[in-house]
Amino acid sequence: MLFPSTVAGSLPKPAWLAEPNKLWPKWQLAGDALAQAKLDATLLAIKVQEDAGIDIVCDGEMSRQHFVHGFLEFVDGIDFANKVEMGIRADRYKAMVPVVRGALTLKGRVHQAEAKHARAHTKKKLKITLPGAMTIADTVADAHYGDRARMALAFADLLNKEARALEADGVDVIQFDEPAFNVFMDEVPTWGVEALERAVDGLKCSTAVHICYGYGIKANIDWKNALGEEWRQYEKIFPALAKSRIGQVSVEVIHSHVPMKLLGLLEGKDVLAGVIDVATDKVETPDEIAAVIKDVMQFVPKDRIVACTNCGMAPMRRDIAEAKLNALGAGAKLARERFG
Repeated sequence: MLFPSTVAGSLPKPAWLAEPNKLWPKWQLAGDALAQAKLDATLLAIKVQEDAGIDIVCDGEMSRQHFVHGFLEFVDGIDFANKVEMGIRADRYKAMVPVVRGALTLKGRVHQAEAKHARAHTKKKLKITLPGAMTIADTVADAHYGDRARMALAFADLLNKEARALEADGVDVIQFDEPAFNVFMDEVPTWGVEALERAVDGLKCSTAVHICYGYGIKANIDWKNALGEEWRQYEKIFPALAKSRIGQVSVEVIHSHVPMKLLGLLEGKDVLAGVIDVATDKVETPDEIAAVIKDVMQFVPKDRIVACTNCGMAPMRRDIAEAKLNALGAGAKLARERFG
């Protein structure tokens, strides 16, 4: 199929599960009731995607409060009780972060429950996302390893263990989210890609890395407004990714200032082209989405284009997110009719 559609990862959580319209929402339940509610919300996320005509569905990250911390909660060696304030994404914003105080080990499975639940309830291809090792290393304070690259490689080993288990659970696509790749461009071709490849080692399913300019929150929008007329961060990292073992690269396209020709640097990779803007409540039309796909076709072979969202939709209103999903499904279908 040409132009299969998918989402970058997160979808808005129902108000009965967590506070609505927040990036770091508080859970509305606890204990066994929360565990069941997370699975119920996962099933709802799949249903919404299927109804919208999305071809590669995901769990919507319903079981995680945050895309990084949802993984960290299952890691020993991290002190959550004594968080410290730290600038992350090159001091774009401050956050209270946990501290790595010892050797990192997994407590057990991280996303088994939602992955198996999702797999049992859809015949579509299933994608599960994990935070990338560089982004994790930029979201915790280090009081043990003394070297951020060494700490990232330790996280990559844990990510690989969970990724292999997810593949065994029947997951078709495993994606690593690396917004830090757009910040620490000089380190990506060295230890950034090394950590990414360690995370995908031995996987036979499809593998992806998601890189973007962030959620539609004020700190990210302000940063993007300061980047000028041309955003050329991808120019530094795409050649390294093209040489890597990763199979797919998810990037922001619509309403960005990324020169479209940079997509040509991802030769040999499937490109998950963001055709849905998560930084605005305006809902795209199928025509607009098909037009973006047509533009991408100038630089990426059409059989390597996947229609996607620019980033996750976690902080969005549910009605707007669902309308955008419907537009995504319809836009990809229209592009197949026009360019197939």
